[in-house]
Amino acid sequence: MSAKPESHASGRGSIDLLKWLVSVVLLVSGVYGYYYFDQYPVLYRVLGLLPVVCIAFVVAVYTEKGSAFWQLVKQARLEIYRVVWPTRQETTQTTLIVVFVVFVMSIILWLLDMFFGWVSTIVFSLG
Repeated sequence: MSAKPESHASGRGSIDLLKWLVSVVLLVSGVYGYYYFDQYPVLYRVLGLLPVVCIAFVVAVYTEKGSAFWQLVKQARLEIYRVVWPTRQETTQTTLIVVFVVFVMSIILWLLDMFFGWVSTIVFSLG
């Protein structure tokens, strides 16, 4: 008796492959329909394309990788709520510090540019 435990996994893989194929076919046919009906206003074509894209997305989410991606999106959304965002005062102070540093660095670089320009003028006038 030779039992293959991979047969269940390969069956699921072929179903996932079929779902991905259906999803891609839906997307390609939606985009083709969008350009095929170019004589109609863009609003109608977009309204026709949106349901096709949504259906293709739903089909893709029901695959193994699509489900994992959807879980990642949900976890990332939860993580955003845990972020401690800066207050308005902290944002203003940080912005002012950045503006000040940029201003000081621009003055330093301008002075360096003037200095090297002066040195190059002296070097080339001697030669």
